[in-house]
Amino acid sequence: MDFSKKLSDLKSNHLYRTRKLSTTAQGAQMVINGKSLINFCSNDYLSLANHAQVKEALKKGVDQYGVGSGSSHLVSGHSSAHHDLEEALAEYTGQDRGLLFSTGYSANIGVFSALKDELDWVLQDKLNHASLIDGNQLIGLPIQRYLHNDIASLEKKLEKQTGSGMIVTDTVFSMDGDQANITDLQKIANFSNAILMQDDAHGFGIFEANIPKNSIYMATLGKAAGTMGAFVAGNDDFIEFLIQKSRPYVYTTAMSPAICVATLKSLELIKNGEQKAKLLANIDFFRNFSNALSLPIDPSSSAIQPLIIGDSEKALKISQALFEKGFYVGAIRPPTVPKNTARLRITLSADHTQTQIEHLLTQIKHALQ
Repeated sequence: MDFSKKLSDLKSNHLYRTRKLSTTAQGAQMVINGKSLINFCSNDYLSLANHAQVKEALKKGVDQYGVGSGSSHLVSGHSSAHHDLEEALAEYTGQDRGLLFSTGYSANIGVFSALKDELDWVLQDKLNHASLIDGNQLIGLPIQRYLHNDIASLEKKLEKQTGSGMIVTDTVFSMDGDQANITDLQKIANFSNAILMQDDAHGFGIFEANIPKNSIYMATLGKAAGTMGAFVAGNDDFIEFLIQKSRPYVYTTAMSPAICVATLKSLELIKNGEQKAKLLANIDFFRNFSNALSLPIDPSSSAIQPLIIGDSEKALKISQALFEKGFYVGAIRPPTVPKNTARLRITLSADHTQTQIEHLLTQIKHALQ
């Protein structure tokens, strides 16, 4: 295969991706590629990744458990720290049990792999995360998608399905910041005798989870919780079934137990609500100030605020112009988002100041003129 030609094609279509090098801790202000920047593209929504109490908990975890877990959960890698975190997450979400995975991607793949022989069909929101789509492909069922957040489209698709199925949605959509109507989706799932699965990667810790009975709930710990990993929560029998049948769970080394100790502290801080209140205040301020500037930012009550540019080259140029002015805002392009919807994906955190938000939006206004 001619990889050089393929890479050249990506560059010519403004779809080539590059990595930037940070030399400081994750936070609202960082040094990236040697430049001090205000960071508006992190998923560290509650500013817990560099929180003093979380860091101290991690150090204590390392002192007790060392660095690595050594093996998978089903061999010797399942520590009391993993057990305690799973119980705490089950209690926080109001579910019978929680099950830890090393990443959100492996958690979603893990659910689908376990259900491989249980499903005849899957219907997914058109804007679901790639890991949900890949999980669908893994079990050998065709990708069937209903229009984004469109109940009528879902109902029309359901008319053609027979047998046992699953309706799958992001809870907060990662590139648009809008939210699924879980209550309505569960009503449809009940009517069609289907399982509802939600991926709450971008809502966990910020919005109160709506988890219907006998549904599947997945959330990640590397975003608002500020650490890493993910979990699936549900009823006792389903979690036990995952332990037996989920290939990523069975065959992946467990995440560091020290990370579990740190995440337990993160969960305490989430319950405390102080960081959440700061984030929600910043979201309100951002929305009000962007409206005052007449910026065409799509409606979102989450930490994700999308500004649709359309053209990939233009989105890159605006992102670079902001970088030069001291603001790090990612340009998101296809295939992450649909064609002709390249955008600036602005993400807010608890530790952003109103002054930083004002300055960012003012610079965006200038860049669009």
